[in-house]
Amino acid sequence: MGNLDALLTGLGAAMSLDVVMYCFFGVFIGTLIGVLPGIGALATISLLLPVSYHIPPAAAIIMLAGVYYGAQYGGSTSSILLNLPGTPSHAVTCLDGHPMAKQGRAAVALFMTTIASFVGSMVGLFFLALFSPAVAEIGLNFGAPEYFSLMLLGLVAASTMTSGSAVKGLSMVVLGLFLGTVGTDVNTGVHRFHFGIPQLMDGINFIALAMGVFGVSEVISSCNGRPDSRPKEKITFGSMLPTWSETKRSVGSILRGTGVGGLFGALPGTGPSIASFMAYALEKKVSKDPSQFGTGAIEGLTGPEAANNAASQTSFIPTLSLGIPGDAVMALMLTALIIHGIQPGPMLLVMQPDLFWLLIAGFFMGNIMLLVLNIPLIGLWVSILRIPYHVLYPAILIFIALGVYSVNNSTFDILMVAFIGAIGYAIWVLRFDATPLLLGFVLGPLIEANLRRALLISRGDPMTFLQRPISATILGICMALLLWTIFKALRPRRTKKLQNAKA
Repeated sequence: MGNLDALLTGLGAAMSLDVVMYCFFGVFIGTLIGVLPGIGALATISLLLPVSYHIPPAAAIIMLAGVYYGAQYGGSTSSILLNLPGTPSHAVTCLDGHPMAKQGRAAVALFMTTIASFVGSMVGLFFLALFSPAVAEIGLNFGAPEYFSLMLLGLVAASTMTSGSAVKGLSMVVLGLFLGTVGTDVNTGVHRFHFGIPQLMDGINFIALAMGVFGVSEVISSCNGRPDSRPKEKITFGSMLPTWSETKRSVGSILRGTGVGGLFGALPGTGPSIASFMAYALEKKVSKDPSQFGTGAIEGLTGPEAANNAASQTSFIPTLSLGIPGDAVMALMLTALIIHGIQPGPMLLVMQPDLFWLLIAGFFMGNIMLLVLNIPLIGLWVSILRIPYHVLYPAILIFIALGVYSVNNSTFDILMVAFIGAIGYAIWVLRFDATPLLLGFVLGPLIEANLRRALLISRGDPMTFLQRPISATILGICMALLLWTIFKALRPRRTKKLQNAKA
């Protein structure tokens, strides 16, 4: 009951007018920025960080956290409606969310995304509130070999995410790995695969890659005409609700996605991106009909969204409990905590318990605000699809250019997104899936860094990956997945041969 009493005390403090005001401002700005493709939480928090100097510490952190998970909510909107993922985690949302919008069910997709995001966030906060020290201790058992094995599992799972050939999926993963090596080697400082172009020495801009293979290729492919997906009726609450069958299937996918997101978010260096990809792969594995994925399957939308938002909450576990940021956004949050005199680490709960529970209560309140804010806005967002295509698509290209330019203030990135868009259209024509490419691009540098770090620590002994129990277990799962994929690919051929022999 001690934790419950402390949480209730924190809720009482969080209900003060200034905290409520800053919390609402954070989630509103986060949602608004999340809808705009390419800008994201990182840029917004960077801009608001100086403003937070003049705000009380708890209110400032709650406001910045509201921006973070508000952007996670809002980022799904552009992914569903326009096929424009602003972050790696929302690339998965495009796979089934955008087909639902094309089928005229954008309101249902946005409603279920909001519900899945809310459930994932609240369960993630529950883990953050009650199990921070225990989960952080588990995270400390992960070293370079474990992270390498975990990232490898993500890549193997990515090859199963495609609706077509597993060979095509693996080829996209390999292409993503290659693109991830472009830039500067973090260990030696050597420039790799930049082809004499100075702008590529810092690597390929992820926003340019995602917008190119999804957004620009969508615009090009739609020039030949597309089905009319504009809503024919006024959006009401009843029109947002899924069918009873979809509701039943969504319950399990949300719970599974929340579990995956809660686990991966608590591990430093993984976070929402990997969690959403892994949740999608899991949903496809447990589905009775995997062929429906990529065509508007509700599980392919709700599972990753729940994982994405659960991971956004549990990413605070290593940040608050250990002082270890899991990604760039958490590094900014850690900076904000230190600036305001809050020292993250194992002693935070002991030395500043009131502040810790005030933060947790503020996060709870922010997620409730997001739910209340997002459901009434669904009709507004869906009305974007009422805009005629000859007006909408040029506007999309302008937003893509602005979003890509805002990352590095570089016109080269605009040229790059146009070039990648042409390649993305070719990938679409050849019926390849671009999502494993993005995962390979995100995980490639992490795999390389952890592989080299593990080999340096073990003095070049590759057996270090099998001598550590967690790493060996994960590698065993990878091998099982590969064998199962090969078996599934060969089984139809064997069945066909037997049928021909009988005939």
